[in-house]
Amino acid sequence: MTDETPRLHIDSDWKAQAEAEKERLAQKEAEKATRGHDGGGDPNEMPPADFRGLVMTLGSQAMMGLGAYADPQSGRVMIDLPGAQFAIDLLGVIEEKTKGNLTADESQELTEILAGLRTRFVQVAQLVAAQMQREMGGPLGAPGMGANPDVAGSIGLGKPPASKSGLIMPD
Repeated sequence: MTDETPRLHIDSDWKAQAEAEKERLAQKEAEKATRGHDGGGDPNEMPPADFRGLVMTLGSQAMMGLGAYADPQSGRVMIDLPGAQFAIDLLGVIEEKTKGNLTADESQELTEILAGLRTRFVQVAQLVAAQMQREMGGPLGAPGMGANPDVAGSIGLGKPPASKSGLIMPD
């Protein structure tokens, strides 16, 4: 019987290629570390301070006010329509003041984010108004709320009155 155990033949050329690749990867990692955030790694590391970061920060604040996140302590969804509207208004100011100075991608992203936030704001405001109407019995006297789907205001959404709890309350 012959010995059929496979043998590995590693030549010096293969070893040199492997070493070169290892060095390239180490160099890339070192560059990422000196350059800054790479999208992974340390969760406490901040993203780059750029236009997209600004838009995403304000968009996240608006979404928080619209109930996208639950309170970690109580587990309840918190609604802060005035806070959400403020963040949306700020994004509108950014859109107005940067008109003509953004790249096509930046402009499209900002337009899409604003449209989505404005739509969600109207939906949440109407849901809160309907809930308050059910709880209070009868129509709400708040302007721009209740059955009127055309909530008007600085961004076309209106300024609903708020209670200390952050929920819409009738006057």
